[in-house]
Amino acid sequence: MLGAGGGTSSYKEMETTDLIVLWGSNARNAHPIFFHRITKGIRNGAKMYTVDPRRSESAEWADTWLGIDVGSDIALSNTVAREIIHAGLVNAEFIQHSTSGFDAYAESVETWTLERGEEITGVPAEAIRALAHDYAKAPTAQLCWTLGITEHATGTDNVLSLINLALLTGHVGRWGSGLVPIRGQNNVQGGGDMGALPNKFPGFQDVTDRNARAKFEAAWDSPVPAEPGWHIAEMIDAMDLGELTAMYVIGENPAQSEADVSRAIRLLDGLDHLVVQDIFLTKTAQMADVVFPAAAGWAETDGTVTSSERRVQRVRKALDPPGEAKDDNEIITMLANALGHDWEPRDAEAIWDELRSLSPMHAGMSYERLDALGGLQWPCPDDDHPGTPFLHGWLWEETLPREPAPFSIVEWMPPIDPLDDDFPIRLTTGRRLDSYNTGVQSGGYRSPIRADVVIDMTKEQAEDLGVEEREVVRVSSRRGSVEAPVRIVDGLRRGLVFMAFHAPDEVDVNQLTIDDWDPKSGTAEFKATAVRIESL
Repeated sequence: MLGAGGGTSSYKEMETTDLIVLWGSNARNAHPIFFHRITKGIRNGAKMYTVDPRRSESAEWADTWLGIDVGSDIALSNTVAREIIHAGLVNAEFIQHSTSGFDAYAESVETWTLERGEEITGVPAEAIRALAHDYAKAPTAQLCWTLGITEHATGTDNVLSLINLALLTGHVGRWGSGLVPIRGQNNVQGGGDMGALPNKFPGFQDVTDRNARAKFEAAWDSPVPAEPGWHIAEMIDAMDLGELTAMYVIGENPAQSEADVSRAIRLLDGLDHLVVQDIFLTKTAQMADVVFPAAAGWAETDGTVTSSERRVQRVRKALDPPGEAKDDNEIITMLANALGHDWEPRDAEAIWDELRSLSPMHAGMSYERLDALGGLQWPCPDDDHPGTPFLHGWLWEETLPREPAPFSIVEWMPPIDPLDDDFPIRLTTGRRLDSYNTGVQSGGYRSPIRADVVIDMTKEQAEDLGVEEREVVRVSSRRGSVEAPVRIVDGLRRGLVFMAFHAPDEVDVNQLTIDDWDPKSGTAEFKATAVRIESL
């Protein structure tokens, strides 16, 4: 955050902080190991708020659950901000010294009274006020979020609105207080760190930066385009326009993971050439012209993995890959040579050392140090550096070494997929504890806690629709339809239903979701779909 693509805090801080705000995240199910840190913090006296459309398994641990209307996060954060300002609870000294743009920001949230916030978000005004006062007054506070914030057409602005709250109160840049985007999948942080982004080199260096490009061009002895490439949503659109005709997919299953998945499948099927590199024969791999069988990176290769606290750790090979499966690096090297290049095979440490020579934030992370210290947190710029437990400590230095942190003016807008008479119910999607993503890695195993694929709704909603528990219903959006049995639950607003997406072979929930995407991040609006539900 604030210019670095990683959470500001260490996991350990969750155990000692005074206040935890879990916003748009059911970490108990989606991030269970991280949630153990949260429960330690609660047992050590931390107060917790959860902001979530559902009274999820995580919300059951909270002191207060704010059952927000889907897609109204900016409305809520702006209301919290106005209350903090009007109550005189801002950290005025921090704002004056370490931030910019406060006056314009304060003016932008002025209309967000508690009454207006309640009207838009559905959260009682008193609960909003309590969150605002407790967050501002807490000696230390951790503000955590995940896909419930980012999988919206306003996902980037949602994040910026939360950063604003930390800047208002000084809850960033010091031990115990921070901003924590909990990564949704194993090594997502490491993927971004290594340059698996269309606009970044490894170490989050901009491809548009001439000096950065020159450094990488010299190391790679090859020119590098000066403009960012396409992100996945732009790739899908480019396929639709005939501008993208071939795709190389590594460890991804877009035929089941993309929003409006029927469109994605149609476009993948229309490619001139599709190559898939994976450890399983996914639905995407079944469509491919060529499949490269890869090794499982967590057990069959050497390398590194980076957690949500920016900690880089060693991964050590325990088994040989089966059959003809090979390390991803070996496959890519063989492919490069088949294309006429002269790449020498290199082991994982040699590749890592090249990365360290080009990414200043990883420069001090030799394999020897990673082994000896149990991992290091970036930035770690040299061999004597201990790693960085929390980011942005510079905000508290007497003389700032860089420009102050800016407030961001963000305006609330409702979800892209509107509710109307034909589609009057809001569907939001998410994860369950027993399964993982599209079920490729977890679906082949039985679990005593695995539930059937269902559509969750309240008893009142079921009565409105004239349906009963376990009755199979048809769920339709503007893009497609699926059938699923009803499960009656507590903790949902009337007009809101929930489905998990882990079993697309049984119920392909992404047939329903809308693929409109955030113009700043490229993330589709998975969390807010308009549907109708019909008894069969």
